[in-house]
Amino acid sequence: MSALTTLLAFLVTLGVLIVVHEWGHYRMARACGVKVLRFSVGFGRTLWRHQRSPEDTEFVVAALPLGGYVKMLDEREEPVAPHERDQAFNRKPLRQRAAIVAAGPLANLVLAVLLYAAQNWIGVEEPRAVLSTPAAGSLAERAGLRSGDWVRGWSADAAGAAAQDIRSMTDLRWQIMQAALDGERLVLEVSKATGGGRRRVTLALDRVERSEVDSSFLAKVVGLPPPYAPAVMGEPLPGGPAERAGLKAGDLVLRVDGMPMADAHQLRTRIRQLDGDGRAAPMTWTVERNGGVLEIVVVPRVMSDGNNRHGRIDAVVGKLPEMVTVRLGPLDGVARGLSLTWEQSLLTVKMFGRMLVGEASLKNLSGPITIADYAGQSAERGIAYYIGFLALVSVGLGVLNLLPVPLLDGGHLMYYLFEGLTGRPVSELWLRWLQRGGALALLLLMTLALSNDIARLLGLH
Repeated sequence: MSALTTLLAFLVTLGVLIVVHEWGHYRMARACGVKVLRFSVGFGRTLWRHQRSPEDTEFVVAALPLGGYVKMLDEREEPVAPHERDQAFNRKPLRQRAAIVAAGPLANLVLAVLLYAAQNWIGVEEPRAVLSTPAAGSLAERAGLRSGDWVRGWSADAAGAAAQDIRSMTDLRWQIMQAALDGERLVLEVSKATGGGRRRVTLALDRVERSEVDSSFLAKVVGLPPPYAPAVMGEPLPGGPAERAGLKAGDLVLRVDGMPMADAHQLRTRIRQLDGDGRAAPMTWTVERNGGVLEIVVVPRVMSDGNNRHGRIDAVVGKLPEMVTVRLGPLDGVARGLSLTWEQSLLTVKMFGRMLVGEASLKNLSGPITIADYAGQSAERGIAYYIGFLALVSVGLGVLNLLPVPLLDGGHLMYYLFEGLTGRPVSELWLRWLQRGGALALLLLMTLALSNDIARLLGLH
């Protein structure tokens, strides 16, 4: 992945989300008869400016692209000419002021619906929900899931609950996370990879501590493995342990030290294991090649990744998983967009709530470095994947701005709620203290997100 692709994808992401957010404020202000003085994308030194006449809105692109703002005519900020007072923001009824403030985050949520719909219209290649070997002792293994199981559908653990289709591995992961956050058991409809032998298994997600539901939850707690791929070797790297042992591309690994290898994930797990002294012990591999069976001794080399050490053989292990194209028609795509936006919004609120009360790790917070990295990765995979990433970030931005934190749109809505209930606005003294507190909270939040980014780069998370 090139640095240029990452940078461009990140800048496009910021540009689109900021413009849409501020456009929501701008259009609602104009609809309510408020004069908009400036529409700015970014802060700081002006790079580009357009204004048709002194009476029109000034459109600006500034040097620092981490946000934007819409400046409206307001008597609290500067004197307003008598003939323009009816266009001042502070003169508008409470319902109109609230609508103007809420329009920015809502524009991001509407954008997410359209982006998710577009992604489903275009179609996305995703792995079929056929599982590798679940982690030993995990929820998935205890539920009875095995290598080669194809998860066909899901339902809530309730009498008469109708099963809904699982379209891909991504869909399966999403349903498991939703059930875990809701504290509910999840019933999965499972068959063999060939389609026969249907059965039902239940994931006991109601027994999971909410604090365990984080970015590593699916792998570490549920034990959900990657999509199934046979234990077939790819091309070994020159001079690596695999080439020195005599392994060749196309070798099918049947057993390691007498233990059957059901899939590539199980083989990769075995390769990474070290002995009690932190060394990679020699392993005897039973390999099928050109119709014959060979025994090959493989000695992995030890790799250090931050505080973690693991074995490596310098070769691709496993073929690409079986893929399916997930594509919907016009109406179904919009319905799916609405559903995904609503579900993702609820999930975001739940995660914020869990982090606030200490039931979820603050390591889940991501900053600009992680967002830029994911932007670049999704852009290189194709337009449909990038659109989905853009939708996900748009949901996060919309929900974040609706939180009742001073300085955010949700904080202003909180002030208007107080005004609506009491019939008087928040006092200037309280407003100053709340704004300072909000600024401090946002600064701490941004610092924590950036520190998480740096920790991920260093392999500490």
